Amino acid sequence: MPATRRGRIRTFAAWAVATALVGGVGAAGCEAEPERAPGVAARPSPSPRPTPAWDPSPASLAAVGDSITRGFDACGILVDCPDVSWATGSDARVNSLARRLLGPAALPSRSWNLARSGARVAELPDQMARAAARKPGLVTVMVGANDACRDSTDLMTPVADFRASFEEAVRELRRVSPKSQVYVSSVPDLKRLWSTGRGSVLGKQVWKLGVCASMLGDADDLGPAAEERREEVHRRVVAYNAVLRDVCAKDRLCRHDGGAVFAYRFTGAQLSPWDWFHPSGDGQERLAEIAYRNVTAAVPPA
Repeated sequence: MPATRRGRIRTFAAWAVATALVGGVGAAGCEAEPERAPGVAARPSPSPRPTPAWDPSPASLAAVGDSITRGFDACGILVDCPDVSWATGSDARVNSLARRLLGPAALPSRSWNLARSGARVAELPDQMARAAARKPGLVTVMVGANDACRDSTDLMTPVADFRASFEEAVRELRRVSPKSQVYVSSVPDLKRLWSTGRGSVLGKQVWKLGVCASMLGDADDLGPAAEERREEVHRRVVAYNAVLRDVCAKDRLCRHDGGAVFAYRFTGAQLSPWDWFHPSGDGQERLAEIAYRNVTAAVPPA
C-alpha cells in the first residue's frame, strides 16, 4: 500500500477515535446539541415565563361572594345594601374599591356586584362564571364566613370541599377571562366578632334568632364545651384562609390580602346596629380601605 494512502487511513482512524471520545464525554456531561441544517441558527434556550405586571388601575371590576359584599344589614334591617358595599358601592362615605379605582361616573357601566347574601363557597364557581363573561379587569372575592357559620359545627364545609370549590371558581374565570386580575380577601375573624358583639344586649337577642349559631349561639356561655365549639369554628376559618392564600398564590394574576381582613379589629361602631355581626357602613369603609391599599400596592402583601 502506498505510504500516502496508509497515512490517510491512520489520520482518519485517529479522527474517528477522537470523535468517539469527545462524544462519550459529551454524553456523560451534558446533552449534545442536535444537528441542524447549514445556515440555521441555534434555537435559544427557553426562558422562564415572566410574571405579568400587576395593574393597579383596572378598567372594570366584578365582585363575587356573600352577604358582606352585598352590604347586608349595613343600611337597614334584613336587607342588602349594595350602595354601601366595600367592593362596588356608590356611597361617597364608604368610597368603595370600585369607586376609588374607576371613579363615580363609571360605576354603573363598569362594575358588577354578583355576590349573594347567604352564599357559600360551593356557589362561587357559578358566580365566577358570570363575572368572567364580562371580562373584568379585576374580580374581588370574599367568601367563607357562611361556610363556618352554620347551625352546628358538624355542618361546616369541610376544608377539602372548600378548596375544591375555590379551585373550580378560579378555573372558571381563567377558562373565559385569562387576563382578569383577582383580589382575594381573607375571611373575618368570627371569634373576634363574637367577642365584640356580645357586649350588646340587643345584639345577643338578635343572635338567638340563629345568626351564625356555630359561633354566636349561647353567647354568654363561657363553659368548656361552648369555648371548644367557638375554637373549632375559629380553627376552620383559619384553615379556609390558608386555602384562599395557597390557591391564590398558584395563579399569576391573583393577589391575597395577606390576612389583613382577618386581623382587622372591628369595633362596635363597625358592626351593624341591626345584627351586631355584619359590617356597618363604617365597617364597609374599613374593608374598602384595606382592599384599595392591597390592590394598589407596588408589592403584594406577605
